[in-house]
Amino acid sequence: MAANILIVEDEPAIQELLALNLTQAGHNPIRALSVEQAQMLMRDALPDLIILDWMLPGMSGIEFARKLKSDELSKTIPIIMLTARGEEVDKIRGLEVGADDYVTKPFSPRELNARIKAVLRRRSPQMTDDPIELNGLRLDPTTHRVTGNNKTIELGPTEFKLLHYLMSNPERVHSRSQVLDRVWGDRVFVEDRTVDVHIRRLRLALEQTGHEDLIQTVRGVGYRFSSQ
Repeated sequence: MAANILIVEDEPAIQELLALNLTQAGHNPIRALSVEQAQMLMRDALPDLIILDWMLPGMSGIEFARKLKSDELSKTIPIIMLTARGEEVDKIRGLEVGADDYVTKPFSPRELNARIKAVLRRRSPQMTDDPIELNGLRLDPTTHRVTGNNKTIELGPTEFKLLHYLMSNPERVHSRSQVLDRVWGDRVFVEDRTVDVHIRRLRLALEQTGHEDLIQTVRGVGYRFSSQ
């Protein structure tokens, strides 16, 4: 699944290389030459991941990372620090402020892609193309197919995204607002009850293979995907 990745890098040539590499990997690059520009872009939509250069004009990347991790709205966005600083003390400093990984320049595009995939798998598994199979229910993001005990289940695009999110985070209880943020996006203003409507539609679709009970209602809290 394509991820929206914000590149905060003040060297145009490196920014162009990163954007090309991300596009070839199937992601959507968003470019910023400074922290100020990045903040303006993030007012419109939050990215799924940030590639952040350490040395930037004005506010440094390390200061920006610290600010992002202290903000309730952006603290869960994974960050990969990109820098020429290769000393261990600098790597530790970057990780201590909340960065999820650290890539030194010059970097291998293949290595960076592997690190991006690893970070997304850890922090936002619903953004990867890895198939998920639980209790005979299989979801494949690449082919956009869902099967239950080898029988095809037809889902609308929203129900597919909803199931992908829930299956990517099994046993966890998700509030309606969390589901809205992750499935619809934090900048889309819809009522919490919208989640209930799509949960009902999803359960109805899963009835044909007997998997509707995997989506559980936690009264007063939200929903979870559970085989227990």
